[in-house]
Amino acid sequence: MSDQNSLYTEKCSQLLDESEIRFAGIVDKDGQLIAGGFKEGLTPHEGDETRLQSFLEFVSKASIRKEYDESLGPINYLAARRDKAVLVSFPFPITQILLLISAEPTANIETLAKKVVEIFTNVK
Repeated sequence: MSDQNSLYTEKCSQLLDESEIRFAGIVDKDGQLIAGGFKEGLTPHEGDETRLQSFLEFVSKASIRKEYDESLGPINYLAARRDKAVLVSFPFPITQILLLISAEPTANIETLAKKVVEIFTNVK
């Protein structure tokens, strides 16, 4: 494991300490999980992994698109609130990776975003 992946694993572990977060993972541009995963001891909802993969494909495409960056600024995060989960992705444009989070449906998306910024500040 590279030093960078070790850092990502450490940061994902910090996120998983948050009670509402079920999954925190770093995914590369090919859609492969390179760090993180489901919270230890947690049983994923049926189809969670498939849904995360589908969401990942969607956010990968959306995050790569740059047509509004000039007028509106780059994407900070993309979020989807579902009945059973909140899904949030944070693109890291320089390294072309994404942080993907799945949380309980009661999670406050803005609070999650602030926590991610706090934990991942200075990570490229």
